[in-house]
Amino acid sequence: MLGVVPPAVSPEAIESFFALAVGFAFAGTCASGYRLYGDHFPSFRLLEVGPTASRFAAIPLLIFTAPFIIMRNTLRARRMERRRAEFVMVATVIAGLWSLMSGTVVVMALQALLSV
Repeated sequence: MLGVVPPAVSPEAIESFFALAVGFAFAGTCASGYRLYGDHFPSFRLLEVGPTASRFAAIPLLIFTAPFIIMRNTLRARRMERRRAEFVMVATVIAGLWSLMSGTVVVMALQALLSV
């Protein structure tokens, strides 16, 4: 068929990019909210300190702030310890995939809330 141009980007790809962006934005927002009430940014060490109840309470926070924590730690290690670029690339992919999954959960939760 002449004259019919397929779309350059599929709707599924746009949804994935949106979920990725929402995941990173939500991770940063959660980390900044934690920093607002605490004296430091969240870290994975929250699972090691404090009473058992606070460790379990930290799990949902860490699930959603993990992309922020991974990227912050990776970029700091790259700057201070001169880590190799391959390590930074692998960590970025891991943080991106994690952000995509958590962003998908956030988008689905928002859609469920708005459809009620």
